[in-house]
Amino acid sequence: MSQFSMRKTVRLSYDEALAKLPDLLKAEGFGVLTQIDVRETLKQKLGLDFRRYRILGACNPRLAHQALSGELSVGVMLPCNVVVWERDDGRTEVATVDPSATMAAALPQLAPIAAEVKERLGRVLAAVE
Repeated sequence: MSQFSMRKTVRLSYDEALAKLPDLLKAEGFGVLTQIDVRETLKQKLGLDFRRYRILGACNPRLAHQALSGELSVGVMLPCNVVVWERDDGRTEVATVDPSATMAAALPQLAPIAAEVKERLGRVLAAVE
């Protein structure tokens, strides 16, 4: 775990993890609003080869509304990113933003919302196997 994310190595393949995450996020009230294929983007824009790496922009509308109602500038930290990448050893890593270390650290008044988001994303991470 880093200072701004929660992560784990999973037994699933990269493709399996990507296929499973939308349903796990949905079970916690999140939808996937965006997907960025970093490998493809770096290949197209810079001609570089990079590991398989995908960023999912996940949003829980009720919690996003609560956060935005408390502080409009929190939108710079939305949606909540969930990242999947293929490690050098071929295993799959899944990481999520830790809103307690990002949103709540910058905006302490949003700590209760950040704690709920962290709990929900933690359950998603726990369920990815």
